[in-house]
Amino acid sequence: MQRYGPGTALIVVDVQNDFADPAGSLSVPGGEAIIARVNHEIEMAGNNLALVVATQDWHPASTPHFAKDGGIWPVHCVAGTWGAELHPDLALPEVAPRVRKGANGEDGYSGFTMRDPVTGETIATDLEARLRDAGVERVVVVGLATDYCVKATALDARRLGFETHVLTDAIAAVDLEPGDGARALDEMDAAGVGMWRTVMR
Repeated sequence: MQRYGPGTALIVVDVQNDFADPAGSLSVPGGEAIIARVNHEIEMAGNNLALVVATQDWHPASTPHFAKDGGIWPVHCVAGTWGAELHPDLALPEVAPRVRKGANGEDGYSGFTMRDPVTGETIATDLEARLRDAGVERVVVVGLATDYCVKATALDARRLGFETHVLTDAIAAVDLEPGDGARALDEMDAAGVGMWRTVMR
């Protein structure tokens, strides 16, 4: 089956310095190692007229998402900082849309939805609208991190009715608890997310 074509979108999740660079404040083990595979998928998607879109955490300096403000995470991906920038090795086309999440202090795990950490209210990002406008029916998910934003994005895509696949060798897990990444893959599989691998030459 042809992986990419019109009606397909490659969603590149949060390949940002704070996650992908070893010096990042929430560095994901193996985060930099997936970038070559992600770039290969970006090239294939572009060559076959598929949509490529990237998500970015884009937090304010203070948010209940951060441990210093009552959350669980170290400060990361603060809007306008080095940590929030896409990794410089990521070959994302300038024309590829960027969907930024968490800009008003929300928890922004999924590329599709954000959650107010105080009220619990869920707010949509513009990702679904972008995909619908482009006639997308199938999404392929890559990026960081398997057990958080990749999982949440893939599960939301399935919930919204998209045929959804994750490339298991173009993602990496935080593994805050040992085995979190493997459990995330099991959860996605159980929800009907297809498990694919990259095809590197």
